Amino acid sequence: MPEYHAEPYIYLPQVNHSSVLVAWGAFYFRVRSGGRMKLVDEDDLDHIHPPRKDTIGAQSAPYGPARVEVFDGSGALVTAASTHETNHCWVTDLAPDTAYTYRLIVKDELWADGQRWDWSPEHKALVPGRTYVNAFKTNPHPRSPAPSLEFAIIGDFGVGVKDPSAKRPQQYVANALVAAAETHDIRFLLTTGDNIYAGKHFFGIVPIAEHGDEDDDWFFTYFQPYRYIINRICTYPSIGNHDTGETEEQDDRDQVEDNFYIRERLSGPDAASRASLDPGMFYRFAFGSTIELVCLDTSKERFFGKRLFDHPNHQSFIESAFAAGEGSPRWRIPFCHHPPFSAGPRHHNTESLHRLIPLFQRAGVRAVFSGHEHNFQHSVVDGIHYFVSGAAGKSRSGTPDEFVEAQTQSWSAKPHFLHVRIAEDAMHVRAIGGVTGVGDPLAEIERRNPAGTVMKEPIVIRLV
Repeated sequence: MPEYHAEPYIYLPQVNHSSVLVAWGAFYFRVRSGGRMKLVDEDDLDHIHPPRKDTIGAQSAPYGPARVEVFDGSGALVTAASTHETNHCWVTDLAPDTAYTYRLIVKDELWADGQRWDWSPEHKALVPGRTYVNAFKTNPHPRSPAPSLEFAIIGDFGVGVKDPSAKRPQQYVANALVAAAETHDIRFLLTTGDNIYAGKHFFGIVPIAEHGDEDDDWFFTYFQPYRYIINRICTYPSIGNHDTGETEEQDDRDQVEDNFYIRERLSGPDAASRASLDPGMFYRFAFGSTIELVCLDTSKERFFGKRLFDHPNHQSFIESAFAAGEGSPRWRIPFCHHPPFSAGPRHHNTESLHRLIPLFQRAGVRAVFSGHEHNFQHSVVDGIHYFVSGAAGKSRSGTPDEFVEAQTQSWSAKPHFLHVRIAEDAMHVRAIGGVTGVGDPLAEIERRNPAGTVMKEPIVIRLV
């Protein structure tokens, strides 16, 4: 009989000012001769773990009765919550802007305790890795100003880490992201879309595997590369063309909602009336009273024929999200997949998005983050800073060819993630490169202006 290994995972789909959503799951591996391993396909789970048909996500079958316990800085138990119906649990009655640790008990045993096992491309198997540090920090109270905030952004990242290379640098960028999360007070992670797209094609035409519509597609593309930070900070995704039927045969939207717990987090505490989901994925969330982030769905669907932000179901949400007037947050930050301004070389300005620009201006938006093009770009148009960050998993080496049309200030073809820091009236944006084992793990990539001159000035955006 073949041997199998089950590797458990823990992650935080949501952190609020007074509650946290803790989730867990596992991936299964068949152990082959010579110690090599093969990830078990979702369709084969019932052969090794009947009657299980899923491994992770909001709808996954429970692994057993579970209890989440949360502790304060002194190690004292603060609160706890239990479930026997799901693999996720809301824990409430927490204090705002406070650091906690936690542990998860499933079937009377600590879940994912001790040394974990991580994928090694060299060995084609799981090898001994790190231990989980299960900790998080709650958000400021929604009526309290947020004096500062640090967060990270990755885009077009889901190509997978099964075999890292210069063309698939996701693991290297993930290494830098983990280093940043361990040395900075990063509170959450945004994505600019194309979350899972490690697809394989038969003869380059017929899709056969790993597009994101099954749980096993998510191991190499999300849960393994980011496992040691997603148990401490939550991820806020946006939808890209590879996450829908726009580019691929499969529409991964249901799987994205399930594995990122979109509906659960938007039905939890503090989330009422802050989302528009059918069709598409639009939502907004606050960090204190002074910062709000807005996710826009810029994808196309065949049943509509246009980008989903034009769908009549979402007009009320969009108008409300970019309303002006007393009580508006000082920083309102949209993020999405398709860039309003991009110099290419493959993807250029998304003209249909330009109808949103008057709303951005009305709401006092100063920065917009997107992906789609596999490089870094920074444009400034009528006082708004537009960033393209789509090289956390793939990078495109070609030089952009429409700098004038995109009003480009600087760009780079290097793989990266963005580190954003807001302190009072200033936003600092840094593009951090990947870690390959040498050099500064938090070194910024080299940026050049359209004339080819290296740009050494930091990117600082100030409120008007």
